[in-house]
Amino acid sequence: MSASDDIDDSAAPLIEHLAELRTRLIHSVIAFIIGMVICFTVWNPIFNFLTHPLCSAMAERGQDDCGLILIKLQEGFFVAISISLLGGLVLGFPYISYQLWRFVAPGLYKNEKGAFLPFLISSPLMFFLGASFAFYVVTPLAFDFFLGFQQAGTLVGEGTDNAGGIAAIAFQGSAQEYLSLTIKFIVAFGLCFQLPVLLTLMGKAGLVSAEGLGNVRKYAVVGILVLAALVTPPDVITQGILFVVVYGLYEISIFLVRRVERKREEQLRADGYYDDEYDDPILAEFEEDEDDLK
Repeated sequence: MSASDDIDDSAAPLIEHLAELRTRLIHSVIAFIIGMVICFTVWNPIFNFLTHPLCSAMAERGQDDCGLILIKLQEGFFVAISISLLGGLVLGFPYISYQLWRFVAPGLYKNEKGAFLPFLISSPLMFFLGASFAFYVVTPLAFDFFLGFQQAGTLVGEGTDNAGGIAAIAFQGSAQEYLSLTIKFIVAFGLCFQLPVLLTLMGKAGLVSAEGLGNVRKYAVVGILVLAALVTPPDVITQGILFVVVYGLYEISIFLVRRVERKREEQLRADGYYDDEYDDPILAEFEEDEDDLK
């Protein structure tokens, strides 16, 4: 067999994988476009749903008018496009995940499939959980905080203390700006809720350990504070909620990684690869020094 035949044989599987990847990507893009078209036809009800936290916060303050304005002529169209993009991703995500699984699964062993599949299922569930938490808990608190900076005005000449009257500060929000802020909340919390899934998967792959995550806890706190300041508006309430939630997810991740390590240790012990009686000479010398000090 010549050298050129060896190159052709090695290149054939790569070409097959690339062809398979192209097929999966095409199917995923088609699913995304279909979901986008569906959401574009019903973008008004979706927008009404997304404005519910704002309207509820304004109604609690006695403001019945919950209207948003279009600053630019083309802004309404881009609002519909933004909703369509988000909706297309949400509707197409299950099918896109299925295509990813179909591409990865043939190259995995049976035990690897059993380890990877739960994470593939839990990832969208955690994202929807984070998005729901942002929409139903965080956004009402944030919008109520922002609306608190309004003030009622008076007509010119009214009142004895200020003959010139008081200028009113009223909310007249842009539809596109409001939608951008709401989507930012949803995506930020949805991605943050992926932390236990990511760290547990890394722990299962041996890239991180529960002890290591615990040792860098103080650095994680600083990183979470920086993350909360970057992805949320500049109000203490929202940043505090995001910090508490993400730090709680970090502690949950440590627990899950420790559980993965315990199961791995039990499996190694059952297979005979884990020796409980193994003596580390360095550890033994360290223990002898401690006994001498005592």
